[in-house]
Amino acid sequence: MRTDIGNALGGDPELTRDALDELDADVAAAHERIADGMADREFGYRSLNLPETADPERIRNAVAPFADSETVLTVGIGGSALGAATLANALESDVDAYFLDNVDPEHTTRLLDALDLSRTAVNVVSNSGTTAETLSNFLVVRDAMDAAGVDWTERTFVTTGPEGNLRNLANKHDLPALDVPEGVPGRFSVLSTVGLAAAAIQGHDLEAILAGAADERDRLAGSLYDSPAYAYGATTYALAQRGALTNAFMPYAESLETFAEWFAQLWAESLGKDGQGQTPARALGATDQHSQLQLYRAGPRDKLVTLVRPTERTDRGIPETDLEGLSYLGGQSLGTLLDAEFEATEASLTAANCPNVRIEIDRVDERGLGELLFGMEAACICYGELADLSTFTQPAVEWGKKAARGLLGGGEFEEAEAVRGKDRLVVE
Repeated sequence: MRTDIGNALGGDPELTRDALDELDADVAAAHERIADGMADREFGYRSLNLPETADPERIRNAVAPFADSETVLTVGIGGSALGAATLANALESDVDAYFLDNVDPEHTTRLLDALDLSRTAVNVVSNSGTTAETLSNFLVVRDAMDAAGVDWTERTFVTTGPEGNLRNLANKHDLPALDVPEGVPGRFSVLSTVGLAAAAIQGHDLEAILAGAADERDRLAGSLYDSPAYAYGATTYALAQRGALTNAFMPYAESLETFAEWFAQLWAESLGKDGQGQTPARALGATDQHSQLQLYRAGPRDKLVTLVRPTERTDRGIPETDLEGLSYLGGQSLGTLLDAEFEATEASLTAANCPNVRIEIDRVDERGLGELLFGMEAACICYGELADLSTFTQPAVEWGKKAARGLLGGGEFEEAEAVRGKDRLVVE
């Protein structure tokens, strides 16, 4: 992974090289804290040890009973699904991957009606085994399997913690079970059993994913100028301190669109605390040049734009044409055009004094994805250290979970009473 922060300097909000140089001492302290947390296997910091501690062979053994699957369906939400979806949507496979990560009844019904459940492997993912959305969807999936005459116990495995409903279910029905790694928050779990099980069923190279992550881990250093991940984390933090409170995250590859969704959860849930944080805005190049770039260039000066791309890809030529005004496109390629769009957007933002950062990998493959995923996790943790935030907690999310559970009759929670007491001003 390569991080170019040159266009983050001198814009509006303004960040100078002198300011970054001063911040570098804090980056050194942050790196020391991160390294200590990794060495001591502390909660959250253990995420950065996954390139070494994840066990690809154990994952493959657990999913071996599903080698005949034409489809893998992951039932989870948030970090229990987005990492796996990032890998699945970025890499090609003969095994289709789908994700039930919402409780929209119409979507769930359409998906289950379209699948051959007799050739589908179902992975139910919840660390606690109590996640209402995940367990509700699983009960629906199990019912659909029963209705289709499919023995759900032969097509299901779980990824969960040491205790809880899913662990009990696995024990009762002798289901294959993978352990969620201890001390790893869900949004940081993509390089573990949580993110890699579906990838294993799809036949992806788990060792290459972890090797790419290990490469990026080895680049962590005591200076932002020596570490692509820390360069990004420190630059985004410094710009946020100066008013760039929106981070428009814009990959230039369709295969990385879900990666932008994964990044949004990582950034928002980890850093949105104590009145701090940066709002991630998902975009896709070149599509959103035609829908969002106007705002980035000419709107409020409160944005950083992160541009992400592979430098190598399979290309496709543009045919020659005799249409007037289009002859300049003939003989070019779609990849050349996309690269030109990338360069033009970057220059356009810089000309408008909108800070932007370029992140590149060689190609969208297992190793490149490992680099990106680990790099963004380390960048996020670096930002959290610099901002003195509790990066690995999510108290606001827990509030909403309690409120929903109370509304459904799952216990007495004061959060549910707050929902019932909502003020209303209805206009019809």
